[in-house]
Amino acid sequence: MKPEVFLPDDYRPAEDEPFMNDRQLEYFRRKLINWKAELLSQSAETIDNLQDSARNVPDLADRASEETDRALELRTRDRQRKLVAKIDAALRRIDNGEYGYCEMTGEPISLKRLDARPIATMTLEAQEKHERREKVHRDD
Repeated sequence: MKPEVFLPDDYRPAEDEPFMNDRQLEYFRRKLINWKAELLSQSAETIDNLQDSARNVPDLADRASEETDRALELRTRDRQRKLVAKIDAALRRIDNGEYGYCEMTGEPISLKRLDARPIATMTLEAQEKHERREKVHRDD
């Protein structure tokens, strides 16, 4: 196991330091772990809300409204579940030494992009190209 990396509270990855050095990797690891913990906490709240709302509502309009709310919460929870899986994949990439590099081109992903979207697997250019290609194939 690696020794713990000291990371000041105000640390932000900078372009003038070596790309994906230990401090940057620790910064993104912590960011991902905190994000995952937040999502799991929200998931627990969703479960509590669904259990609380599992009552029998006699009015049809109220029941329909409650069912719509439940469906929306379940859809949100499913999105969160998929996001947690992407966070876990990003944490594995950190452990494997692959984090921060585009899976399509192998080029470094910009620190600004990773800070905004730490689960990013492609550079902005590769992502745009991928989305354009996906759109073309979807129209067929």
